[in-house]
Amino acid sequence: MRGLLIAGLACALVAPAAMARSIPTSNQRPAPGNEEPQTPIALAGYNDHVNYELQCAGCHLGDGTGAKVSDVPKMKDFVGNFLKVEGGREFLIRVPGMSMSALNDAQLASLINWMMSPDGMAGASVPEHFKPFTTEEVAAIRHKAMLNLPGTRTELIAKMRDQGIEINDGMGD
Repeated sequence: MRGLLIAGLACALVAPAAMARSIPTSNQRPAPGNEEPQTPIALAGYNDHVNYELQCAGCHLGDGTGAKVSDVPKMKDFVGNFLKVEGGREFLIRVPGMSMSALNDAQLASLINWMMSPDGMAGASVPEHFKPFTTEEVAAIRHKAMLNLPGTRTELIAKMRDQGIEINDGMGD
């Protein structure tokens, strides 16, 4: 028992010194390939598809199908329906994954517009007279926090049902 106590005490005394050695010193250099600081996404100039992969696909998956098990609705062939109900346009900008993304306002507007394009996520769900999002519109709306995402989404889905829009968002409600 005494030996275990002494060994534990020795470990406790050595641990701070071992941890201190993991702190970089002035003579350490970056690993190969990491010599230059990473370019922030807002300055990188990626196209919309790459921005989708970096900012959205982690939850909504690369093809926009979402995952009910994670409570993530599908966007594919459905997300454009939000533009058909009052409050839906603002919702798309204010969804936390969009509003708090690393994209600047112009990139976010462009990404949403790409999602609504024929080769984007929305498919035929986009309203006939879709008005593209602007940088100014995104800048004016994205910083208004959405305090109740599930409740807001539920209200918009109810408005869609009232208009006879089929709800095929993969959530089964």
